[in-house]
Amino acid sequence: GSISDWKKIEQIKPLFAEHGFNDVTLHSCDTHSEARQIACNSLLAGGRRPISAGGSGTFRSVMEGCLDSSVPMDEIRLGFLRKGSADLIGKVLKMPDNIDDAISVFATSLKNDTYLDADLLFAKCPHTNDTGKHFIGYGGVGLFGRIPHFTENRHMKWYKGLLSQFFGDLGPFTTGMILSLGEQFFRRPMEWIIEIDGAQFTKTRYHALILANGYLGPDMSFSDKPLNSRCFQLFGLRDIGKAKLMQQAMKARSGKILENPKKWGFDEFTINEKLILTPDRKDFPVNIDGSTMPAEKSIEFSRVGAVPLLCK
Repeated sequence: GSISDWKKIEQIKPLFAEHGFNDVTLHSCDTHSEARQIACNSLLAGGRRPISAGGSGTFRSVMEGCLDSSVPMDEIRLGFLRKGSADLIGKVLKMPDNIDDAISVFATSLKNDTYLDADLLFAKCPHTNDTGKHFIGYGGVGLFGRIPHFTENRHMKWYKGLLSQFFGDLGPFTTGMILSLGEQFFRRPMEWIIEIDGAQFTKTRYHALILANGYLGPDMSFSDKPLNSRCFQLFGLRDIGKAKLMQQAMKARSGKILENPKKWGFDEFTINEKLILTPDRKDFPVNIDGSTMPAEKSIEFSRVGAVPLLCK
């Protein structure tokens, strides 16, 4: 998150204590892999209420750690404390950005066992040795798949901290999108074969394909489905000419593209179980909740279960 967010970490335990929770353990980590291991170890040690304080990448790592532990998911309640950039899931769960209010909501949710069984998605490239990634939220390829290259591949977190401090929590995402757009002007958009639940739907050139696990708030409002709809959706920004690419992207970013999707080459698909995307290039990056996943030849997305998320 922003630099000012970093200073709020020390408030977490005292604020929980004000609500009667005196057995809170705070773990600090520097990498997503470390967050994943800590979450796994915490559950193996008996914890059942992990709360991620960070952005979507940290949240996904903590969730993967929960899955690594093999503790049944119905015993877990996973929380999202919004302290990162583009923390869309936290907003959908109605978690406040103000840390005092957020801890108050968590305390009430924990006492009343208020949660949402969100659909769990899994991304896997069958042509690499990558074991795949679980996620809740969004994914994408094309120019959308390149955004994390500009927002995540940095050796220091000051980069995102400064952007978030001056431009809000979507500062890093907006910067990545602008840089990806500039790059796309000099590239031929990939042609994609889209297979949904065993049937081929289309073979078309798209500048971007965006996958959403339901409604992700006004910052990504393409879907009107809840996170527990037992399906997910794919949205395509079709190639209608590079002269219109910037307008397409801006209308997609603002949500106004939904007012006239046909004019702006905006396609929508609904998937119940499995989606396979195959481009006309061998190597391509995939955006998984704001992190890069390298892929070759094709990428598969599937719905594999549900995760109980603490909510208001």
